[in-house]
Amino acid sequence: MPQATTLLAEPAAGSDFAPLLRQVRGQGLLERRRGWYARSIAANLLALAATAAGIVLSGDSWWTLLLAVPAALFWARTAFVGHDSGHAQITGTRRTGRLIGLVHADLLLGMSYAWWNDKHNRHHANPNHVDKDPDVGVGALVWTERQAAQRQGFTRWLTRNQARLFFPMLLLEGINLKISSVRGLKRHSPAERRTEAVLLALHAAGYATLLLSAMSPGKALAFALVHHALFGLHLGMVFAPNHKGMEMPDPDDGARRGHLRRQVLTSRNVRGGPVTDWLMGGLNYQIEHHLFPSMPRPHLRLARPLVRAHCRASGLPYTETGIVDSYRQALHHMHAVGAPLRTG
Repeated sequence: MPQATTLLAEPAAGSDFAPLLRQVRGQGLLERRRGWYARSIAANLLALAATAAGIVLSGDSWWTLLLAVPAALFWARTAFVGHDSGHAQITGTRRTGRLIGLVHADLLLGMSYAWWNDKHNRHHANPNHVDKDPDVGVGALVWTERQAAQRQGFTRWLTRNQARLFFPMLLLEGINLKISSVRGLKRHSPAERRTEAVLLALHAAGYATLLLSAMSPGKALAFALVHHALFGLHLGMVFAPNHKGMEMPDPDDGARRGHLRRQVLTSRNVRGGPVTDWLMGGLNYQIEHHLFPSMPRPHLRLARPLVRAHCRASGLPYTETGIVDSYRQALHHMHAVGAPLRTG
């Protein structure tokens, strides 16, 4: 199964990334934090169980829909664990990491671990490259004027208005992730496809049983829709600030970039304290995460001053902003991409 990009080999001696990697390794920031992850995973599983118990105890009441908020919040924590396991942040054992990922992604979320890893691996290898990064490929949204010029009919209208429609569209992302996961299964081996299909079916059956045993079909459907809408919104608000509106390498430019420039120039950090770190699963340290994908989540903030100083010494811009401004920049980029369609 494809694994998300990790940095295990020392780069060439002349690389501008090599001194930073040696410094980070020297401070032990690439070492595993198994105890930290064990406590975090246990706490999240307890929170999910408490939320499920609350749904059952609340019963057939519209007030039960309020529990969709913590359900979405702790589902996002579950997604972060799946993300970290794919990057080999939790354990150095491939088999254990895959098991953690399958449980958190397929069984608890109903989202294919293999599909996500394959997609995310390609993103890390070439962030913001329109021909190689699936996160900036043509979809419901587009990211370059060249992509926008190809839109016709309804999609053309969508592109003209994509900045104002972005957050409402995120409400559909939770369902879209599940649909894409099922479609993506066909790209993997028969054995892997069977394993994930069983886990996805168990998730669907368990989720439906939980809701239908506690409330009427109408309320259960309403809860599922609100839950998935909030989950998609939360994940979208975590991932949107990371690269949207940052440099996009010219696909016609044959010049090869080193790892440092390729990752730093396309990534943006989001400033904040412990609450921001928790809500964003550490992905607000996006520059550090892209430079060191296998670095455990609690070490990202510790690597930040080292990376920032190295970028300054190397003459590279280190982009960091507040959460509101990060959304403003991302939306401004989406608005600018659709501008020719509004004036043409």
